Formats: sequence, structure tokens, C-alpha cells
Amino acid sequence: MNELDLHKVGVRGINSQLHSLPKNTNEKHWVIQNPRGQHSIAVGLDAPLQIDIRGHVGFYCGGMNKDAELTIHGHAGVGTAENMMSGVVWVKGNSSESAGATGNGGLLVIEGDASSRCGISMKGIDIVVGGSVGHMSAFMAQRGNLIVCGDAGDALGDSIYEARLYVKGKVASLGADCIEKEMRAEHLADLERLLKAAKRKEKPSDFRRYGSARKLYNFSVDHADAY
Repeated sequence: MNELDLHKVGVRGINSQLHSLPKNTNEKHWVIQNPRGQHSIAVGLDAPLQIDIRGHVGFYCGGMNKDAELTIHGHAGVGTAENMMSGVVWVKGNSSESAGATGNGGLLVIEGDASSRCGISMKGIDIVVGGSVGHMSAFMAQRGNLIVCGDAGDALGDSIYEARLYVKGKVASLGADCIEKEMRAEHLADLERLLKAAKRKEKPSDFRRYGSARKLYNFSVDHADAY
């Protein structure tokens, strides 16, 4: 295990050190101490590393992640795991707005709550939230899965495409073109797999599924008032 102290080397020093590692490095486990809520920690990782951040982080932590497994032992700011490609980003606390935004792949786990616009424009990422999510979550979500073990705020799935949304608790309101959909066997299997990956104990049968009504794919004057 290797340690990096952000208080001593700064964000640039930490990211430079991690980016310089070859993909076949034997130095895979790194601990980042004293993150102090700084922004852009451990962004753009492109190797199968295991990163433990001991404390709270600011904006965009784990952004553009590829292959690495990143654990934040605290709360996270705006845009956690933004544009993530693969690997795992795990938040032990809460995450602020736009968590997993535009994510293309990988798994984002938030053990606490996520704020507004969680999963906005997601493009293949899987997101599991142990608590609740705020308004406009999964706005324009294209692909992937958003699992919410708590409640969802207003306008869930507004202008959604083909992403799948699963909510155990209450939904304040659904956004434009988002409807409740049938929970079939393949959805229960997918949900069970993702809950297991996130080390959750909820039962898939307790969730409801939401997705696109497919009325806004192409502009139609008949649906103008729905835009």
C-alpha cells in the first residue's frame, strides 16, 4: 500500500503520480490522506488501481474514471464520477448534484443520498443510491441503470431515452415522457445483480421500474406541450 498526502503534494501532485503509473504496475493500492474537500482528485485514471480517499472530496472526484476502483470514505461534491467509462467509484457518504453525469460505463455506488440531477444524461453507467435522489434525476438519461433505494424527487426521468430507473420508495413526480413500466423477469435479474454488486440487501420485488414512453423521440406538433 502506498500513501499520498494531499496536504503535502496537492491535487496536481497526486494526479500526476497516479497518471504516471504503467497499466501493469504492481503498485496498485493507493491511499490518499487529507483530501480536505479539494476538487478533481483522482480524475482521468486509466489503470486497474485501487484508490482509497480518506475524507471528504469536492467537485468531479473520480471523473473520467477507467478501470480503477475508487472509494471515497466521506461525502462528495458536484459531479462525482462524471463521464466515467469503467471501473467502480464508491461513495461511503452522500454525493452532491449531477453524480454520474454523462457516465458511459462502470458502477457508481452512493451509500447515502444523492442530490439533484443524479445520472443526468447517463450513457451506460450503472448507479446505485442507498438513500434518496433529488429533482431532475436521470434527466435525458440514454442508457444504463439508476437504482434508488430511497425516494426520488420531482421530474424523475425527464426526457428520458432508454435508461432503466428502479425506485423502492416514493417518486414525487415523473418528468416529461417518463412513465411507470412493467417489471419483467429480466429486469428483476438485472436489479438483483446490481444490488448485489453494491452490497445492498433490498429485495428486487420491492422496486418499481420507470422508463420512456417513447413519445418525444421525434418532434411532433401533437406533443409540443410535453416538451
